[in-house]
Amino acid sequence: MSYNLLKGKRGLIFGALNEQSIAWKTAERAYEEGARFVLTNTPAAIKMGTIGQLAEKCESTVIIADATNTEDLEDLIKKAMEFLGGKFDFVLHSIGMSPNVRKGRTYDDLNYSYLHQTLDISAISFHKVLQSCRKLDAINEGGSVVALSYVAAQRTLYGYNDMADAKALLESIARSFGYIYGREKSIRINTVSQSPTMTTAGGGIMGFDKLFDFAGRMSPLGNANAIECADYIITLFSDLTRKVTMQNLYHDGGYSSMGMSLAAMSVYREGLEYSDVKEDKSRGKSKKL
Repeated sequence: MSYNLLKGKRGLIFGALNEQSIAWKTAERAYEEGARFVLTNTPAAIKMGTIGQLAEKCESTVIIADATNTEDLEDLIKKAMEFLGGKFDFVLHSIGMSPNVRKGRTYDDLNYSYLHQTLDISAISFHKVLQSCRKLDAINEGGSVVALSYVAAQRTLYGYNDMADAKALLESIARSFGYIYGREKSIRINTVSQSPTMTTAGGGIMGFDKLFDFAGRMSPLGNANAIECADYIITLFSDLTRKVTMQNLYHDGGYSSMGMSLAAMSVYREGLEYSDVKEDKSRGKSKKL
C-alpha cells in the first residue's frame, strides 16, 4: 500500500545487489511512495547482481561508483543530480564487506590489511559519501540520510568479527556528521540496526544460520525481514521524522532489549538435558569398566 510519503522526493541509493538486498527492497518501496532516485554500486557488484532489472522496474538508472573513492563519489553525485534534475532529499548507505570474514580469519588472527579494507568499505565510505555530498551541496535542507548497522556495534556476537568494529565506527560517523549537517541544514543522519537478515552479505558470516535462529527466538516480534526494514527506512526518509537525528534505531523485533526469552531458554534446556543424559551414560560405562 502506498501513502505517497516520498512524493516529489529525489534520492541516491547505495548497495542494491539482488532481490534479497535491503537496499533493493528500499528502492522498490521508495518508488511505490512516489520517489525518484539513482542506484549505484561497484563494477564487481553490478556484474554479479541484477541491479539493472531494478533500475528498469523503478524507472531509474545505475551509475557505477566505488564508494571508497572520493573522485568516483563526486562524479556520481554530479551525474545523479543531473539525472534527477536537482539535489537529493534522501540517501541510503547499505554497504558492508569484510575480507577477514570472507577468508575465515578469526578476530584474534586478523589480517590488518584486510581490516583496513573492512573499515574503509563498511564505515569510512559513509564519511566519504557525507563529506562529498556536503562539498557539492547535494542534499536539500531537511533531507535524510540512513546507513544500515547491526547490534554487534554494541554487543559481542561470535563470528561477526571485524565488522563489529566497522559498525561501531559507522554509528559514530552518523552522530558526528549528524551534528554538523543538522546545525547547518536540518539534515537528519541516522543508522538502523537491523535484525539478522537473509541477504548475500549476511550469508557470509560464520554461523549466520544459528545467529538468525537465535535472534528469532529471542525477539518478541521475531526477526524483521528486508521488506519490513525497507518500510522503516521509508519513514525515516519521509517528513514524518523531521526531528529524528543522530540516532541508532533498533529495528530487530525487540532483540536488543532482551536478556533471555522463553523460546531461547527452552532450546537451552533441551540441549542441557541432552548433555546430562550423555554424561550420565558415559559415567555408567566407566563404572562398568
